[in-house]
Amino acid sequence: MFDPHNCRVSKLAGILFCSALIFFLAGCATTPGSDETLPPDWSKNGVVAKPFSVTNSMPLPTITKINLPPVIIHSNPPPAHVIKPAPILTWTSLNRWAAEQKIGPPLLLAKSPLTTYAISSGHGVMVLAIGSREATWNGLTLHLGFAPEIIDGEIFLHGLDLEKNLEPLLGEPALTFGPARVIVIDPGHGGLNAGTICALDGRPEKQFTLDWAKRLVPLLASNGWTVFLTRTNDVDVSLSTRVAFAEAHHADAFISLHFNSAAPDQKQCGLETYCLTPAGMPSTLTRGFADPWLENLPNNNFDAQNLRLAVRLHRAVLHASGEEDRGVRRARFIGVLRGQKRPAILIEGGYLSNPHEAAKIEDPAFRQKLAAAVAGALK
Repeated sequence: MFDPHNCRVSKLAGILFCSALIFFLAGCATTPGSDETLPPDWSKNGVVAKPFSVTNSMPLPTITKINLPPVIIHSNPPPAHVIKPAPILTWTSLNRWAAEQKIGPPLLLAKSPLTTYAISSGHGVMVLAIGSREATWNGLTLHLGFAPEIIDGEIFLHGLDLEKNLEPLLGEPALTFGPARVIVIDPGHGGLNAGTICALDGRPEKQFTLDWAKRLVPLLASNGWTVFLTRTNDVDVSLSTRVAFAEAHHADAFISLHFNSAAPDQKQCGLETYCLTPAGMPSTLTRGFADPWLENLPNNNFDAQNLRLAVRLHRAVLHASGEEDRGVRRARFIGVLRGQKRPAILIEGGYLSNPHEAAKIEDPAFRQKLAAAVAGALK
């Protein structure tokens, strides 16, 4: 008969060995490069338009044209965690971690079809399923980096999930911005880069994202934000220019607006919100592109704020739209997020390939609902 302690050590050693091997192999993968390597339904390099700004003293549709100022390196350092960071290359007992953070132990909710636990703090409840990367936070779907495991009768989570998912939400969910409250809204696509096509009448995504963004401007301005749009008409703006635009304007936050497609599938539907994958984790979505786990990008300095911003806006838009919850997700290939030096997310506001959702998206009243939801979440 094996000694239980030795059994546990052996299992942990096996997990650590496998994690190390995966990290080594992932490090050999090709890093996503220029804009030209991105999928066709994301923005590509093209003619760069002169940027436009809209401030809280200028209601839409009056928009003042400005020249893009020189890029000034301006990085807002992320705030320190209020609770101790978890180890990032190990697996940790969730019971022990909860005790260290002075929150209640995980509670068994169900044994079938998956063994499911809940762990809570004063900020909310996270539900985890053994063997599944999908979790919920206060009922909202999000995706872990690694599936929780049972080892010697205890729940174990990867240290990165504790640091990058549980700690930001269970520990300190408050999201604050600088006193200037400058935000850049990025209407996806433009010009020759039309984006996806509506299944009903062939209208391009670029029209709907721009309309959504313009509807946002006066609502955000009334909440005290200074608002800049990466484009205000039908022009193709490169991904690198969109990032540089946010940097030049010292933005406190960046939100890219898109609509989704699963063509030729007309059934897939729902809302997705993306933020950058933390270094050391696999992404939720790769679209066939390399996913180098150990790549550390500028926007990774804002992992916690990215998640909090994504959760806040995803919840608001989900409630307003009535769409299916496809969750807060992580990806590395999204060019407008990788180089950002501020909290940055991308919202996919529904599927234009689904006739039912496309009909809603084509309705100006629905796009006004989406704008009001985003603005309301940022009060």
